[in-house]
Amino acid sequence: MKNFKIGIVVADYDEYSPFLESVNIYNPKEYKYFNRSAVTFDMGNASVICINCGIGKVNAATAATHLADIGCTYILNFGLSGGISGVKRGEVVLPDKFLEHDFDLTGIGYKPCEKPSQKYIYDADKTLLQTAQAAIGKCEHGTAVCGDRFVCSVTDRDFLRETFGATTCDMETAAIASVCDIANIPYLSLRRVSDDAGDDAYANYSDMNTGEGQTLSEVFLKVLNALCNEVNL
Repeated sequence: MKNFKIGIVVADYDEYSPFLESVNIYNPKEYKYFNRSAVTFDMGNASVICINCGIGKVNAATAATHLADIGCTYILNFGLSGGISGVKRGEVVLPDKFLEHDFDLTGIGYKPCEKPSQKYIYDADKTLLQTAQAAIGKCEHGTAVCGDRFVCSVTDRDFLRETFGATTCDMETAAIASVCDIANIPYLSLRRVSDDAGDDAYANYSDMNTGEGQTLSEVFLKVLNALCNEVNL
């Protein structure tokens, strides 16, 4: 009998597919989460459920809610991110903070991203961070900003850096973090920098997504293996 259950949210199929190939040795069983692909398998001390949720905050939050509802002990995420500051293309990042950069009530007096009477800057779980760091070695940390917009201009990139101190940007992490915070489930995200969020971001993202996804899944698998075999979590 397994000791705990790990849920994984992956947005893009080009990120999800290489991961499926890398876990074939565990005989994953596929099931449908609404009309999305999902798999479950046993690994080490854990049962693992991985959902290919689709891109964007709503999809990510819905998948995270499902994983919370079925009793996941931890929720993880991996994918590609735009680099905002202090990171280079190809680097691996373990964000320690998450916020939604497109949540905006500044017109009625709130700070950027601030949600009335709610938490709005979310933290990665420190124990999961330590385990992941030990598994993959040197990597960057920082604030991941999340919004339903692909950042591909120098102006927008500089705004995110100057306003939020952002390290990376993506379209899912803070939405998952929000659900995990409400459900009191430890959360960890691993991201790989695909572009610099500037004017040529889309071309660089596409190249990284189709050409180096296997490397990303292999790095994440190191983290997953460490967590599934860690007895002191």
